[in-house]
Amino acid sequence: MTTLRELTLRGTILGAFITVIFTASNVYLGLKVGLTFSSAIPAAVISMAILQLFKGSTILENNMVQTQASAAGTLSSIIFVLPGLLMIGYWSHFPFWLTVPICAAGGMLGVLFSIPLRHAMVVKSKLPYPEGVAAAEILKAGSHENNANREGLKDILFGSVVAATVSLFTNGFRLISDSTAYWFSCGKSILQLPMGFSLALLSAGYLIGLMSCIAIIIGTLLAWVIGIPILTAITDYDTTLPLSKVAMGLWSSDIRFIGAGTLAVAAVWVLLTLIKPVIEGLKESFRTLRPDVSNKDIPRTEQDLSPKTIFMIMASMLAILVLTFYFFIADSGLSFGTAWALVFCSVLCAFIIGFLVAAACGYMAGLVGSSASPMSGIGIIAIIITALILLGVGEINGMLSTNEGSHFATALALFTTSTVMTIACIANDNLQDLKTGYLVHATPWKQQVALLIGCVVGALIIAPTLDILYQAYGFTGAIPRPDMDISQVLTAPQATLMTTIATGIFSHNLQWTMILIGLVLGAVIIIIDLILAKSGSTFRLPALAVGMGIYLPPAITMPIFLGGLLSWYIKRGAYKKAALNHLDPKEQYTRADRKATLIASGFIVGESLVGVILAAIIVISITNGGNDAPLAIDIDLGNFTQFGGLAVFIIICLLFARRALSAIKK
Repeated sequence: MTTLRELTLRGTILGAFITVIFTASNVYLGLKVGLTFSSAIPAAVISMAILQLFKGSTILENNMVQTQASAAGTLSSIIFVLPGLLMIGYWSHFPFWLTVPICAAGGMLGVLFSIPLRHAMVVKSKLPYPEGVAAAEILKAGSHENNANREGLKDILFGSVVAATVSLFTNGFRLISDSTAYWFSCGKSILQLPMGFSLALLSAGYLIGLMSCIAIIIGTLLAWVIGIPILTAITDYDTTLPLSKVAMGLWSSDIRFIGAGTLAVAAVWVLLTLIKPVIEGLKESFRTLRPDVSNKDIPRTEQDLSPKTIFMIMASMLAILVLTFYFFIADSGLSFGTAWALVFCSVLCAFIIGFLVAAACGYMAGLVGSSASPMSGIGIIAIIITALILLGVGEINGMLSTNEGSHFATALALFTTSTVMTIACIANDNLQDLKTGYLVHATPWKQQVALLIGCVVGALIIAPTLDILYQAYGFTGAIPRPDMDISQVLTAPQATLMTTIATGIFSHNLQWTMILIGLVLGAVIIIIDLILAKSGSTFRLPALAVGMGIYLPPAITMPIFLGGLLSWYIKRGAYKKAALNHLDPKEQYTRADRKATLIASGFIVGESLVGVILAAIIVISITNGGNDAPLAIDIDLGNFTQFGGLAVFIIICLLFARRALSAIKK
């Protein structure tokens, strides 16, 4: 295996090419609808298809391509914060030499922070990493070196075709719905019975297992069975409005902040529990500095970038951030001393908060996958902490005594949080990639180099893409030209929310009640989980999973929960079927589980690829004067779209379970 091609020039060029497409698509979709897609699995599929045309391509080379492309695609999450600088009127465009450095430097710091976390959260952790496992299965099934996996490729293709077809009919043709909900009231209280039909999320639920899914659904129940009914009962809302609009409005403005508070406490707790294994990981890395130890003494699959290299890159990135923040602050009119004090304060905030949230984001990615991780929730936590720190600094040096000073402080908080966001989103994705590499026996330091390259390429793409989209469509509250079509404006929902929070903190009118409730709730859940652990219970209640259940919409959490139920059903069915046929139940369940994992991986592949293709079609449509649903078939099907989506989803769940259990020998 050590002689196989891994980090190659052709792979790096291919990774850069895929990066350009996926990053631009992610930036557009994130600004348009507030959603981004994980590019790791589509990149792996495209890489395998192209590299198979060349002689000597390997599973490790394919892994490097998807690693590089996924890092760059994930970096586009900076759009959740950075457009706020235009929304408050501080910028009139995206300056290339300010946008590129914070994307590249922040992303590369995220890569470096994930290195000691690799030992703690990938090698020694039992976190499921659903997308990382799925990517590994895809790479193995398409590998030249292992013909035994060709049978598994059929299962992946089956799942891919099914999911791609469903995604095309839901998000493309719009003939069936991708979610539904039945809304009803009890007095003034509003309730709903929700369901989402995403096969990728169903697959994520299967891969993470029932226990974590139960914790997530508990969070959803806290939000929608307790939180929303109480809020609607005590709120004087407009009864002429649809129940869904009222409830979703309160969820967005109040309940999500409870989720953010719960995530904040859970993130701190995760960090505390990881201190010991992270220190062990650092010790493992520092082994290479000892004179009596060489790389030959460390297995290839355990060789990270050397501490010397890490410190050199980290110092360079910090220097770039210092210069970038200085140029950002230099135009504020502040005195030389105050400007440099703010530079060091902002960079230190970005560095420390970035490292803290990197651990939490890595844990979330391991728990539910990169795509379902509530990155905007992490952004809320980061903007609150950063703004409060700058608020304190501003009160001390008198910067906030004028409206101009408060305006600048708000802009600096957004700029600093943008850096934190790049660190967080890269850590959220990188550990997923490192899990894939761990499963296919890649060389960690080569993966880390690919990740660093991906950050640089992604940064170079994000900056001009943001400016082009802004000049073409504008953002909510920020229109570059007065004669523009308002209907085409990009909503940038997360950036709007971050801007509102930052402005609220500096104007002293942010509602803290819901955040404090979330903090208390998170502490209570942690205590309950500790009691369960001490009692020896097999059931656990991770606070991060509960927080995600509160923060994420039910259309996302419900299919995840059903995926967990499917994993339990298939395990139960496998043991029962094995007993009837007098077979070893563990061996037969392993066979069924592997087949189910391959099908689930296919679901993720199919939905992701169609998402990428639709994103490209939408961009082409809008740039040529069309709408954001160019493939939609204009037929009024009424409620059939929702019932049709539900029926298709149920049928596919049954087929999924039946095909998985067919792996058991009779």
